[in-house]
Amino acid sequence: MKKKLHKKLALTVLAGLLAGSMVHASPALTDRESLNQVALLQSLAQGYFGGTVTVKDIRGLGDTGIGTFEGLNGEMIVLDGTVYQALGSGKVVVADDKTLVPYGTVTYFDNDLSLDLKDVQNKETLEKLLNEEVNKCGKNSFYMVKLHTEFSSILFRSEYGSQKPYPTLVEALKGKQTEFTEKNCKGTLVGLYCPAYMGELNSPGWHFHFISDDKKKGGHILELAFKKGTIELDKTDKFTMVLHDDQVFHKLNLAKDMSADIQSAERDTQSTMKTKGK
Repeated sequence: MKKKLHKKLALTVLAGLLAGSMVHASPALTDRESLNQVALLQSLAQGYFGGTVTVKDIRGLGDTGIGTFEGLNGEMIVLDGTVYQALGSGKVVVADDKTLVPYGTVTYFDNDLSLDLKDVQNKETLEKLLNEEVNKCGKNSFYMVKLHTEFSSILFRSEYGSQKPYPTLVEALKGKQTEFTEKNCKGTLVGLYCPAYMGELNSPGWHFHFISDDKKKGGHILELAFKKGTIELDKTDKFTMVLHDDQVFHKLNLAKDMSADIQSAERDTQSTMKTKGK
């Protein structure tokens, strides 16, 4: 469990972005007990798909996490210090260090507690079981989680990148979201829990990404099922935000309520999006 020294929530906005790029932080200088977020999910929802922070910068902020890439070009899975890019085609590559990141959340993962799970039939059940654990351990903290198992079934999505002028997140996904179903697939779930009060900076609750053991498949999880597995939870009580030093970013109205769009992006399949559009 985290030391008492780290049980104080710290919101730190990091300025000091030089010449359009963040000063690269070394792991030795980065607080292992901080959840480090680049920009806001709300800025991504409004269509801010550019950035000034790079993949190399992300690797200096944590070894585990989730996010996306410039142009909303695929889903980010950060695992064991490597930043993977799940492309719209379904292919997974190691992301280039120079690629820009409009949004991401990472931390240095420490296994603070573990939870054995059996016969999880869907994502809703997984979230319910995790919420029970979070309620016991502190629902106002942040949690990064990892689960390595064989998924009896998993549905995940990615998306092809968009070009400027960028659409909103929902509009981009409507035309470019791709979905993949795998059976009896071994891989790792990487997930993030944000407390309810984070509604204006992120999405409260759970957000899961996936990458297969062979590093050939991955994306944002829409549905899942597995027979058994042990999920590891990293409980974190510090929060650091990195803002883009970019005029486009600073012209955004970040007070605008984007919760409905974020909810749609988190959960909707392509067929659901088409139905909503009618």
